[in-house]
Amino acid sequence: MNRQNGRAPPASATCSRISACRRALCACASSERGGRDIGLPNHDNAQDTGIPEPLVPATDAPSHHPVALVTGAARRLGAAIARRLHGAGYAIAIHCHRSTGDAQALSDALESTRPCSTLVLQADLAQFDRLPELVARTVGHFGRLDALVNNAAAFFPTPLGTTTPAQWDALFNANVRAPYFLSQAAAPHLKASRGAILNLSDVYARQPRADLPAYATSKGALEAMTRALAVSMAPDVRVNAIAPGAILWPDEHGDDALRQRILARTALGRVGDIDEIAATALWLLRDAGYTTGSVIAVDGGRDPV
Repeated sequence: MNRQNGRAPPASATCSRISACRRALCACASSERGGRDIGLPNHDNAQDTGIPEPLVPATDAPSHHPVALVTGAARRLGAAIARRLHGAGYAIAIHCHRSTGDAQALSDALESTRPCSTLVLQADLAQFDRLPELVARTVGHFGRLDALVNNAAAFFPTPLGTTTPAQWDALFNANVRAPYFLSQAAAPHLKASRGAILNLSDVYARQPRADLPAYATSKGALEAMTRALAVSMAPDVRVNAIAPGAILWPDEHGDDALRQRILARTALGRVGDIDEIAATALWLLRDAGYTTGSVIAVDGGRDPV
């Protein structure tokens, strides 16, 4: 990375857009395709909050709409949040890793209702030196950033006694490290817009399951990070989290008996809907002006025992 002058060098990553205005599919994390390096700001110029002054790499006129970068936005909960924010007037940077087809389809659907309102960004969030580029490309395209939604996550069982260091690293890299460094990169832009960060945690952070100790620990760390960043970024940037309960079962886990046990411990006696999470996300990002450092459980009244 070029850190000498705090300016971004010229782009070399492939970026294309095929729609009423343009569709961008940016391989900003792919070294094979020559992803662009982005110079980071000089932290010696940081203000009392510890947030450096923003880079301003905008190439287009600033959007008149608020702008949200949503990670893992191609499918499931991330897509629902992207749709809800877009419906409320946000322009959306849709991040994906492998689900490029789903990301394109979501972009097409949103563009059909409001042209020039989406940007598709393909990136492997495990390539940490590329994370600032996700933010830089979003700001470069829309001219601003008002919200960061750290939704992308890793989830798989790791029973105690069988957990490997590689599994631990995979969970913490996706669930803690990537959200932290994306938040750090987004901070100066969010400070300028007095924006907000939303982290997606899990009910298992506080109600662990026996076969998920590493995953539960990573989500507990994400909640601690939420509270810490809320202090570090105050008063200009709010940072909150949502801890969903039984909303979407992972595609690869179909244990019906476990599902029934979970529902039996849920006061409302039903599985939640992703739109209920998305509605809470919109409230926290747009309307909850006096809420920061909070973890909101949207779990149907889950029994902690």
